[in-house]
Amino acid sequence: MGAPLADEVDSIVAAWHRERPDLDVDPLQVFSRISRLDTLLEQARAAAFDEHDLETWEFDVLSALRRVGAPYQLSPGVLVQQTLVTSGTMTNRVDRLERRGLVRRLPDPRDRRGVLVQLTPAGRTLVDEAMADLLEHERELLARMPARDRERLAGALRALLSAVESG
Repeated sequence: MGAPLADEVDSIVAAWHRERPDLDVDPLQVFSRISRLDTLLEQARAAAFDEHDLETWEFDVLSALRRVGAPYQLSPGVLVQQTLVTSGTMTNRVDRLERRGLVRRLPDPRDRRGVLVQLTPAGRTLVDEAMADLLEHERELLARMPARDRERLAGALRALLSAVESG
């Protein structure tokens, strides 16, 4: 059996143990790794989206519309909830996507004052292509980890996220 795996976080934790032995730095074992992985994931996402002239926020809005299924439309309020931005930010984002021909605004048949944001055929094509490329980049990030370990990691992260979100 080979030497145990070590990463930069191990060095960071060891340094804190040495400098501040009075602190329990165990949370760094999890959250520093999540933070570093987030940075690497954002780089992979940017690479995938650059191939399609997309910003991450554009993908987030388009994919929220795509995931809902035909006719690929949501209210701005639901988009706000799904993308975790303010309503003012969402209005700006929808404006920009509409100018690119990727979404359109429609009157909401259930609310005369409301609107629905709908994915256009061009938007659907773009988000489908970007999603396929994103998954390829993400598969590359996971390639060196055995499937069994990925399943355990996904379960552990699900448990952590659920606990944090419900707390």
